[in-house]
Amino acid sequence: MAAARTIRAMTERIALVTGGVRGLGLAVARRLAAGGDRVHLVYRSSADLAREREAEFPGRVHCADLTDEAATGALIRQLVEREGRLEVVVHAVGDYHSGALTETNLADWRRMFASNLESTIMVADAARDALRASRGVLLTFGVSELEGLRARTRTAAYAAAKSALLVYLRSLAREEAPFGVRANMISPGIVPHAHAADDASDPRLLAKIPLGRVGTPEEVAEAAHFLCSPAASYITGVDLLVAGGWSL
Repeated sequence: MAAARTIRAMTERIALVTGGVRGLGLAVARRLAAGGDRVHLVYRSSADLAREREAEFPGRVHCADLTDEAATGALIRQLVEREGRLEVVVHAVGDYHSGALTETNLADWRRMFASNLESTIMVADAARDALRASRGVLLTFGVSELEGLRARTRTAAYAAAKSALLVYLRSLAREEAPFGVRANMISPGIVPHAHAADDASDPRLLAKIPLGRVGTPEEVAEAAHFLCSPAASYITGVDLLVAGGWSL
């Protein structure tokens, strides 16, 4: 038994999934855990859900506001001190806003950039040394159709923040490549789940999906697992669309 535990400890990766107590973050956390990773979760305000996740991830559910630089740094520093290393970071945090420009105020714009872009920068900065030491991987979440920089009628602030995030992500991938660190983005299309935005059930949007159906959290999680796996060891700086052909 002791030998089996030792082998498992040598082969399992230490993974951190932010926003991991619900939605797509939870789906990714479960997939990583099923693949043998020792997964830590982070939440900000979903305390009830966090208590439920303790049974699956005992002692590895943490509360932190990742829009706060000091809190972000403390979280990752304590995790690395506890585990000794960190190989995988999946950042599944980012508020959502839907509304025309006339319905979007400056506070909405600032919230989109703070929760989607700035939080990623803080997490990446805090995890940089650990990921370099492990030649690890960082994965963040975007949104489909960023490449075309298309106009948005309802989600301009959200898409603008995600577009900025993509530029940052690719710049990070370029800068960290010499250290063996990979940085990628995964961009889901319409994927209904218990905590998805109301837009995910809009029949007008569903009719535009070439594959003729919505996606599932498990499909997104499988793609995320691939990008974080050794099978993707030569992939960095990509934005992988998991959207049923939405942008075709």
